[in-house]
Amino acid sequence: MKLEDFGYSDFFEKFRIDNKLNDFEIGRITTEHKERYIVKTEKGEFEAEITGNLRFTAQSREDFPAVGDWVAITTYDTDFAIIHKILPRFSIIKRQDVGKTSEVQLIATNIDYAFLVQAVDRDFNINRLERYLTICYSGKVSPIIVLSKTDLIDENHLSEITQNIEHRIKDIPVIAISNETQAGYNVINQVIEKGKTYCMLGSSGVGKSTLLNNLSGKSLMKTGTISDTTNKGRHITSHRELIILENGGILIDNPGMREVGIADTSLGLEATFDLIYDLSKSCKFKNCTHTTETGCSVLKSLEKGELDRAFYENFLKMEREKSHFESNIAERKKKDKSFGKIIKDYKKTMKKNKD
Repeated sequence: MKLEDFGYSDFFEKFRIDNKLNDFEIGRITTEHKERYIVKTEKGEFEAEITGNLRFTAQSREDFPAVGDWVAITTYDTDFAIIHKILPRFSIIKRQDVGKTSEVQLIATNIDYAFLVQAVDRDFNINRLERYLTICYSGKVSPIIVLSKTDLIDENHLSEITQNIEHRIKDIPVIAISNETQAGYNVINQVIEKGKTYCMLGSSGVGKSTLLNNLSGKSLMKTGTISDTTNKGRHITSHRELIILENGGILIDNPGMREVGIADTSLGLEATFDLIYDLSKSCKFKNCTHTTETGCSVLKSLEKGELDRAFYENFLKMEREKSHFESNIAERKKKDKSFGKIIKDYKKTMKKNKD
């Protein structure tokens, strides 16, 4: 296979030439597991690790490779490689790392489209859809909503769900599918283009792995059932993996996400809640919080029934999360700066005493 077959483009080739990486092989990370990577190249697949320098200079998780990254490598033997450089990313999907208030978790990189998968029988939640939309917009990824398990509800219920989405979320494609009957698969197959990269985002048990297996025509991922006691999906996919489909599309499966924490998403929130941001331009105060202020255009629209209350309340919740995350980041940077000054002063004192 050629590099173009798994997503390589002029964007990456220009960087390779400009940065004189001719002596390295170029490959794409298809699997990540505890800082061990599988890199796919024109010569085959290699298990890889990053260089000590890459590890030492990394400032955050975003400086480490992730599934979807293009990397410059040196190969050794027949199946081992060292990653020397990560090529620039044109898009990235990330969220707040669960349990770490100022850390980011990378989901996937260099993604063209994200399938936002929700099961219509139990998992459907517009608030969660708006969270997924926000991280997509923030990362410059085009979202596509996929409603799964449609064989478990009737046409009227499905129509109601679709109308609710269209009321809250504008201009986003919605595809309804059944993994059992494969209804809607003709539509989703038409969406997938050769050389474009797609990822699937959704909770456990919504049918992502079954969808992947059906699209690929192979049993690539184990699938599980819904727990009778919790009504939640069992975690089957435990890592991220990039797979090339028979029609040339590239698909990344992800573990189910119980939490979708907001991280660094100012632009994402503006795109998801553009109606509220447009209204806020007419607010009396520039720093209006849209909660209690007089002359607030958002509250005025809410009182008139022109703005959906659930949409408004979800915006406030996510705005608070964003502000909390940003304050944690600022606090961490302040501590890092103070620690850096202590180290600098210590080195200066040691040098003075030595002299």
